[in-house]
Amino acid sequence: MRRQLIVALAAGAAVAVAAPLFATPDRVKLPEAYKTDFVLYNHVDRPDRKRVRFMYVNPEAHAIAEPGKVLPEGTVLVMEDHEAAVSADGNLVLDKDGRLAPTDALTGLFVMEKRAGFGAANDLPPEKDNGDWDYAAYKADGSPNTEAKLENCFACHMSRSGRDFTFTYFKNVEDGLPK
Repeated sequence: MRRQLIVALAAGAAVAVAAPLFATPDRVKLPEAYKTDFVLYNHVDRPDRKRVRFMYVNPEAHAIAEPGKVLPEGTVLVMEDHEAAVSADGNLVLDKDGRLAPTDALTGLFVMEKRAGFGAANDLPPEKDNGDWDYAAYKADGSPNTEAKLENCFACHMSRSGRDFTFTYFKNVEDGLPK
């Protein structure tokens, strides 16, 4: 019995060592003061999901970001998802500017961080290789969302390889977002 336990533990350790080390809150932390210390660079309506997304970037990266160039090492992007307001008859509520009205109900937080070596440590197949970006998901209370399927982040962000794997940041820089 003891030998079987040792063999099982060794096999589990071998699998853990062989598995790619990507998309974990151990590497990609939720910045505690992102709402006050980061730059709010975008507000995205997602009527298909009944969500309003607020996008933040750390000020150090934002200060040196340039259209057509990759974002610097140390860039941290935070996406904050809120439920959109819904009327009593089930329709999405719009604000005075015609945008979805967000509620205070935070549904999740997603962090995308770029660090030298993240890409090599991820050991991903070419169809999911996002350079040195890594991802983590957090619940509304800031605790890690261990049920999030973060491999989908890598797959989806591949479509934006020409924009350093970001969906909204470079569009806003190109549109002249103030520094």
